[in-house]
Amino acid sequence: MTTQQAYAYGKLGDLDVLRVGFGAMQLEHADPADAVKVLRRAVELGVDHLDTAQFYGPGTVNDLIKTALHPYPDSLRIATKVGAVTHPTERLVAAQKPAELRASVEENLRALDTDHLAVVNLRRADIPPGITATGDQVVDLDSQLAELIALRDEGKIGGIGLSQVSLAQLRQALPAGIVCVQNLYNVLTRGHEDLLAECAAHGVAWVPYFPLGSAFDLLPSVTDHPVVVAHAGRLGITPAQAGLAWLLGHSPAILLIPGTRDLAHLADNVAVTGIELDREATTAFDALAEDLPAH
Repeated sequence: MTTQQAYAYGKLGDLDVLRVGFGAMQLEHADPADAVKVLRRAVELGVDHLDTAQFYGPGTVNDLIKTALHPYPDSLRIATKVGAVTHPTERLVAAQKPAELRASVEENLRALDTDHLAVVNLRRADIPPGITATGDQVVDLDSQLAELIALRDEGKIGGIGLSQVSLAQLRQALPAGIVCVQNLYNVLTRGHEDLLAECAAHGVAWVPYFPLGSAFDLLPSVTDHPVVVAHAGRLGITPAQAGLAWLLGHSPAILLIPGTRDLAHLADNVAVTGIELDREATTAFDALAEDLPAH
């Protein structure tokens, strides 16, 4: 394996995966035929880490994955997220109780028509952005982990991941065998640098969500930032590729799951595994978060 090929792959627990996977959330709003094409093309391009959730749609995205890819290739690692459910009047509400986590895992298994999920990410609901638990949905982390460990022991899930957690929660959960953490993080929003360092020190994959920012939570757009745009133009790549490439170069613990409904953007995203920013761009991007508040 060449140095460049080695750079393209990372660890998701004991699994070797391409460092650019695919986040399926955007397929909620895609034309079904187009979504199937995107999913199949992602696998053709070597994507082997697919991130989904039964509450995407709700159910629509998992149905599309099943339509497009079942029976699943042995190399495909499907990760899902639990800890929230859709609601008639709100986009999502917390579903943090251990029994609810188990029910969500079972629902994902049924919808995807599989008996095993490579990773299940526990989406905590303690801190913004997004859903916040109140009342009887305020559940201690240890009881949640005990339920996920039981599901792992039953062979229904492979690895346990965490989403939207603090450094203290990560450290509390590490003895359970955490394989990845999904928190908000990108070149412009780096309030969780301490968690990334902790993950890297313990062999835990860091899988940032909103890797290019998001209008959904009024986060700054990486692809609109003039420094990113300028260096991308100089290097002959897109601003999105520049922002994603900075992440891959920033830490070997980072795995990406950018989402798209567009075949051309999909190809651009996967191509990032072959892009390494030069020192000039890296230094400039490293400095971008210095004046931004932590999130």
